[in-house]
Amino acid sequence: MKYIDLNHLIPQLAETGTWIGRCTVPAKKAYNGIAGPHVILARKGNVYDLSEYYTSTSELINSKNPVASLKALTELPQLGSLTEILKNSLYFNRNPKLPYFIAPNDIQAIKACGVTFIKSLLERVIEEKAKGDAHIANDIRQTIYDSLGKDLSKVVAGSPETEKLKKELQEKGLWSQYLEVGIGKDAEVFSKAQPLSAIGFGAEVGVLKSSKWNNPEPEIVLAVSSSGKIVGATLGNDVNLRDYEGRSALLLGEAKDQNGSCAIGPMFRLFDETFSLEDVKNCEVDFAMQGKDNFSTSGSNKMKEISRTPENLVNQVIGKNHQYPDGLVLFLGTMFAPTEDRNKKGLGFTHKKGDQVNISSPHLGTLINWVNTCDKIPKWEFGIGAFTNYVLQRNSKKTQAQS
Repeated sequence: MKYIDLNHLIPQLAETGTWIGRCTVPAKKAYNGIAGPHVILARKGNVYDLSEYYTSTSELINSKNPVASLKALTELPQLGSLTEILKNSLYFNRNPKLPYFIAPNDIQAIKACGVTFIKSLLERVIEEKAKGDAHIANDIRQTIYDSLGKDLSKVVAGSPETEKLKKELQEKGLWSQYLEVGIGKDAEVFSKAQPLSAIGFGAEVGVLKSSKWNNPEPEIVLAVSSSGKIVGATLGNDVNLRDYEGRSALLLGEAKDQNGSCAIGPMFRLFDETFSLEDVKNCEVDFAMQGKDNFSTSGSNKMKEISRTPENLVNQVIGKNHQYPDGLVLFLGTMFAPTEDRNKKGLGFTHKKGDQVNISSPHLGTLINWVNTCDKIPKWEFGIGAFTNYVLQRNSKKTQAQS
């Protein structure tokens, strides 16, 4: 995994499909001379600047017909080749004088759904029963598997089968509040991170230095408009502190929202004639991790095993009861959490500094990040205030050019 094939990170180097995202563009490369986060379009191996037309990906996604609008644009300023910018996006290889990818979302809300896969449901039960202690998690896991088996993919949330499963767990003293959101009618929905705080392809993700049991959570992330329409998808890593959430569900905020704990990218692939929501529902997500200690783990999971449809989850997040005027991105829940022993037998998996995490899908490309502690990675400094100032500068420059 040390070698990264840049030519295969985006399917066919965006020869087909509608790919949008964001790049940090230095002033000398910006068409208007204003450095900052520019909306971009990747097409046929190249990256083009869309910032003359769109201030944010939120604005583009909320437009009437994003795909048709993009097809109508010609002679866009070129920022560079896709492979060049991907290479420059790797944190250890980055030249700030050249464009590099950042998270494709910007001012949209960042929401996430939990325990939408039965396997992750059982892992949450294990976390709670272990009370954050990795030493006893393996015994609890084995007790559950001995009782119920490992093939739980056919359990559908809210169905009669789920009531039976719930009773079996209750009888064995393994009932958990996570069952209510995992197999009941209401999904777990939480705010994963703040707008503009997500990190993108090639950056370092962060875990708290105090956490001794944590893991990556590879997921599909939907791009949703303010009207609730699902317009595209990308990949995400919902970094999780298992010891924190395991000690108390009320520590969910600490477990989920830290500096660098939310990775999204590389780009949004919008729905068009080459890619649809059905492709999302049928896709597989591959996960691979390589540590500096030569520990590695991998897995492959199918979206078909999700307990709730993407439409159902979106409808539980946005609608008459809750609006998102800038739209939202929605993590659909993890399909895979590594559990192999890494340090000592029975302690399971936890991250170490320098871990390389690859999350990939044939339709959506590959999201690569490296692990460090939250206090050692770049601080989050570009928030709503900085974004507002950036937009004001651009508008002022545009007004001057027109006068």
